[in-house]
Amino acid sequence: MMEGVQSSKGFEKHAILGDILKILEDMTSDWEMGFAGKIGPETRLVADLAFESLDVVQLAVAIEEHFKSSGLPFQKLFMRRDGGYVDDVRVSEVVDFLYNHINNGSSQQDALSSPSVNDPVS
Repeated sequence: MMEGVQSSKGFEKHAILGDILKILEDMTSDWEMGFAGKIGPETRLVADLAFESLDVVQLAVAIEEHFKSSGLPFQKLFMRRDGGYVDDVRVSEVVDFLYNHINNGSSQQDALSSPSVNDPVS
């Protein structure tokens, strides 16, 4: 069930944050990660929550299902321009990414028009 507050301009940032925090809390509730704090905007997925690559994929799927937005261009969030993966991502960066892509309706079109790392350079 989508709990986020949607206005005429789309989803509000604080609502997206609340939804992402709930998704992360659900995902990590039975993990033994040594993170004693409460998950918040500055929490890092890898350093604080001990995310591994499969966890990132599961988070992406959970986000797409929750917000009913398939094809979000997660490569823009988790990959550098040179094709390598970023070292870590803060919850606030996930929220900013979603705020921009869900509200602009750029999920499916961006994913289709973004060049792949494996595309040949002309």
